[in-house]
Amino acid sequence: MPVRLLLLALGTFAMGTDSMVVAGILGPIAADLGVSVPAAGQLVTVFALGYALLAPALAALTARWPRRRLLLAALAVFSAANALSALAPSYGLLLATRVLAAAGAALYTPTANAVATTLVAPERRGRALATVLGGMTVATALGVPLGTWVGRADWRMTMWLVTALGVAALAGLALLLRDLPAPVAAPGLRARLAPLGQRRVLGAAATTLAFFLAFQCVYIYLATAVSGATGGDADRLSLVLLTAGVMSVAGSWLGGRLVDRVGVRRVLLTGSTVAAGAFAALPWLGRSMPGALVYAAVVPLAGWAVSVALPHRLASIDPGNAPLLISLNSSALYLGTAAGGVAGSAAIAVLGGRWFPFAAAGLALVAAVTAAATTRDARAGARAEGEATVPAPAPSRS
Repeated sequence: MPVRLLLLALGTFAMGTDSMVVAGILGPIAADLGVSVPAAGQLVTVFALGYALLAPALAALTARWPRRRLLLAALAVFSAANALSALAPSYGLLLATRVLAAAGAALYTPTANAVATTLVAPERRGRALATVLGGMTVATALGVPLGTWVGRADWRMTMWLVTALGVAALAGLALLLRDLPAPVAAPGLRARLAPLGQRRVLGAAATTLAFFLAFQCVYIYLATAVSGATGGDADRLSLVLLTAGVMSVAGSWLGGRLVDRVGVRRVLLTGSTVAAGAFAALPWLGRSMPGALVYAAVVPLAGWAVSVALPHRLASIDPGNAPLLISLNSSALYLGTAAGGVAGSAAIAVLGGRWFPFAAAGLALVAAVTAAATTRDARAGARAEGEATVPAPAPSRS
């Protein structure tokens, strides 16, 4: 595997750890800064919303930048922001540094995914994306537990850990990431944003939003969903979460290979449908440990396979605008993450702590239907309008 892909993945590992680890150190942050735990929880929301809103705008504004310079600048901003988070003396300043960290992540992650597709042959692009996205899944499995453990006594140590990860990725890419293809001659801002008006692009983004809304609706409240199995025991819950983390890594690996072998469409439809079935079964699976572990194996495996297919689909629609389109996918992902907590809370209030996964099942089916409709429309549109798709895959890969 190319070392440069692994370095790109190290950067996404740092981003993934940063975006999720704060949830594990809310108590220490709240106690240190004199705020409530719900107020400290807004640090997660601010990061997710900041990323979602900034990613497309920053992708358009930096379109003329050489990609190597853009990646290094993004990592520098991200690392500096986390160092400032570690030093923040007040809650208000900490919030501001989370927005700055989100800006660095919003610049880096879509660009890293786009660059990954240029480092390999076309038939291996799915696996290249899986490697870079694998940094996010490994962050779920290892980075978040490690960061939570490091910050159990002093949450600022967690921020220093993320800073060190960002600096390591920055140093490695500065040394080894050279001779990248120059960006396509950049048109004006209006022309660059034009793909956002395409039906296929909006359909792809809607699929991402619906799927991650479903996924996070349950994941954020997984302790509630499997309370019958764990009985409130932290060790049992940790085992469920560890299983989910390990299967997330496996799902990313599997998704990359399936995208290259059977096409994006099949991965999207199969993964979304399997996840919907698991969500619908969770009210029963969550009553016992074997059932909870089955759920923790199936949904991350299917979910992260879908996560690889989603950016691959957008990049294939318009390769010249791949960074912008992948940034739109990232925005939809983070909007789904930010809204997942609200949706899950509402579902619990309406359906109760046992039955709320039914809402996620419905949302996952919405994602599957949206993917089915928009990928079919993409093929029909290409025939009717003579549009070129990339790189001439079979129709099922659109």
